[in-house]
Amino acid sequence: MPTITLPPKENALFKRILRCYEHKQYRNGLKFCKQILGNAKFAEHGETLSMKGLTLNCLGKKEDAYELVRRGLRNDLKSHVCWHVYGLLQRSDKKYDEAIKCYRNALKWDKDNLQILRDLSLLQIQMRDLEGYRETRYQLLQLRPAQRASWIGYAVAYHLLEDFEMAAKIVEEFRKTQQTSPDKVDYEYSELLLYQNQVLREAGLHKEALEHLNSYEKQICDKLAVEETRGELLLKLERPDEASAVYRSLQERNPENWAYYQGLEKALKPGSVEARQKIYEDSWVKFPKGLVLRRLPLNFLTGEKFGECLDSYLRMNFSKGVPPVFTTLKSLYADKEKVAIIEELVVGYETCLKSCRMFSENDDGKEEPPTTLLWVQYFLAQHFDFIDQTGLALDYINTAIDSTPTLIELFLIKAKIYKHTDNIKEAARWMDEAQALDTADRFINSKCAKYMLKAGLIKEAEEMCSKFTREGASAVENLNEMQCMWFQTECALAYKAMNKLGDALKKCHEIERHFVEITDDQFDFHTYCMRKMTLRSYVDLLKLEDVLRQHPFYYKAARTAIQIYLALHDKPLADDNKESQADTENLPDKELKKQRNKQRRAQKKAQLEEEKKNAEKEKQLKNQKKKKEDDDEEIGGPKEELVPDKLAKVENPLEEAVKFLIPLKHLVRNKIETHLLAFEIYFRKEKYLLMLQSIKRAVTIEPSNPWLHQCLVRFFKGVCESVDLAPAVREVLKQEISRLFGESNPQSFNKNYLSQHSSSIPHRLAAAKMMVYLEPLSDTMACEIATALDESLSGRSIQICTRVLEALRDGQLGEGQQQKAAEAYRVACHKLYPYSLAFMPPGHQDNNATISANGDLSAGEHDDVANEM
Repeated sequence: MPTITLPPKENALFKRILRCYEHKQYRNGLKFCKQILGNAKFAEHGETLSMKGLTLNCLGKKEDAYELVRRGLRNDLKSHVCWHVYGLLQRSDKKYDEAIKCYRNALKWDKDNLQILRDLSLLQIQMRDLEGYRETRYQLLQLRPAQRASWIGYAVAYHLLEDFEMAAKIVEEFRKTQQTSPDKVDYEYSELLLYQNQVLREAGLHKEALEHLNSYEKQICDKLAVEETRGELLLKLERPDEASAVYRSLQERNPENWAYYQGLEKALKPGSVEARQKIYEDSWVKFPKGLVLRRLPLNFLTGEKFGECLDSYLRMNFSKGVPPVFTTLKSLYADKEKVAIIEELVVGYETCLKSCRMFSENDDGKEEPPTTLLWVQYFLAQHFDFIDQTGLALDYINTAIDSTPTLIELFLIKAKIYKHTDNIKEAARWMDEAQALDTADRFINSKCAKYMLKAGLIKEAEEMCSKFTREGASAVENLNEMQCMWFQTECALAYKAMNKLGDALKKCHEIERHFVEITDDQFDFHTYCMRKMTLRSYVDLLKLEDVLRQHPFYYKAARTAIQIYLALHDKPLADDNKESQADTENLPDKELKKQRNKQRRAQKKAQLEEEKKNAEKEKQLKNQKKKKEDDDEEIGGPKEELVPDKLAKVENPLEEAVKFLIPLKHLVRNKIETHLLAFEIYFRKEKYLLMLQSIKRAVTIEPSNPWLHQCLVRFFKGVCESVDLAPAVREVLKQEISRLFGESNPQSFNKNYLSQHSSSIPHRLAAAKMMVYLEPLSDTMACEIATALDESLSGRSIQICTRVLEALRDGQLGEGQQQKAAEAYRVACHKLYPYSLAFMPPGHQDNNATISANGDLSAGEHDDVANEM
């Protein structure tokens, strides 16, 4: 159809439509569209139809919008407006690749259109098409060389492509055009200079960067950044005298910054421990109240010198009553000798403080206040908890609570001690006590909610959080709005432990949506940061977004989701309707009538509740729409609702698991669990080459990992028994198996693994499981191997013992004598870990205390040592 040219009157109306769209006056825009399209001559005017569609899209009428825009495009394929509008529509649906194609088509018909070029550049940087972005920014620079954003965008393009020298030249050319007085404070010019300096440093031009810093120092507002950068550059240029002077002046500014002492050490290059200690001793004279300068020498000092320095450090902290002193020393606990010195010293403090209110009997008569003894006992409780002496830890914390029953920190530590003993119910109770002492403290409130979730008390945790969430809204919904991922992660794990897999998956998908939103939100900053000149922060944002999904929150959610999908594949949930039909077939007529009446009443009740919920949701959606009216990118209706039942009864769980796995494979390659989870998925899909890829990657990280060993044995056996493999694939697998295993069969491989790691309980458990997997009749020997608890064996912990117990109960160590063996093992573990719920007699156990039944898939959940504050 030929292009329809509008006469002056209609053309004026069309321009008003464009203005209405820009000012978000959508209703007025539709009126003007109607005036043009109401005329029979222009009823099929492509550009007007497209603009009407774009306007309807802003009002949430997506289907009508697409129909009108496509119709408009068909009527005028050579119109840049129609292609541009179609691109905007695709962009609103986050279909960025399709939108880029539309913009490129639009540029065919109007190659110098600034708005289309700007929109295209935004999508290219969003999708990290850096080559395309550079070309588009070059076109914009040619068209608008006087605009600041044109120069900056072009420089950033080269910076992201790591052509640092070219980026630095472009910024310098632009800087020359800026008329700025040296005495005038100009924040934006200051940011430009700091960005230019960053580019020079990344280019490796350290000398030029230092000269640049010295030349423009007066015009840079961030004086601290100048000094810190100068110190780094002087170190790289090997000018230690000047660097040491810079770091000494920085210490004057902030004597508690670790980095300044590390910089000073690099500058002075002490040749011995004594010389290194001398650096800190000089600082003690300058800053007698400083704590960091007394803490850092503890990392490298040993023996008597370590004891002296530690004594000084601890006395200062205990006298002041510094709660996190144990946390600051925790990194020293890898050295057993230092742990012994810490224990001897602090136990000695406690004895002397009790008898004479001094740290030592040799002190000069200066008595300590009663609170000093309290903080010493607080420290000792954490110390003995960390080295697994729970009885002593509880004694110390109970003594402290008896003396000061109003100090929140004491109850918090008591809760942590119980958590570390795997008695999460008791831990949650004591955390609730702590919270009751100060109901206005959000940290304690959140901590208490977290413990409640770990204990499976989901409703109670929601009520606890509701004290700080928005009034008049559900706490769970409000926490989801605020992207409160710690809460959702713990909820997912709690639901998983309770076998409510649909609810757990809902939480995992909510977290996934948060990460999608964070990725989409960067769109707003592409123009904002250019305008405000916050270029260093902008580049940091882009780099962060590139690795966003390696964040622990995403990793935990993805791992949990994958484990659930694997469980759903192994044992799909039954269809409730089919079950109920099967049950009713055998009932007499009278009973059947009763049951149907009961079902009708239940359905009616459920329907009323559903209607009530829908009304509330509609109200919430209306409020959300009002909030989003100002954001023209938020187009369309609400997102698809996450329904737990629907999520749990997905047709292909393995495909859903792969969606969560892909970001982990790209971004979390350094964790062995990523590759082992990949193996579990591909093992069920019978993709042998992908299984091989996963185990090869895992072997390079930790070749003796117990979970990896189980994967290797299953892979070995699968290859040996598979008959459907293509000849070429079988040949590749045979070569790799001989290289990986060096054994003729999986039985001998497993036997060899057991002999190599016979002193480790986790490795013994893995070998025992595989023994039964390969030869079911070897269950008696497997039980003996897995249930050994000798003190000489390494790796003994509550978590691994719990996994052994679960393996016994699940029949992974043989079906024959599982109940008897499990009970005997439980009794033995209860003697070792009397506080742990998992090993309590059957009457005392709680369902929520059970660790996930599938020890192999949940192995990662036990990796996080529960000692965080």
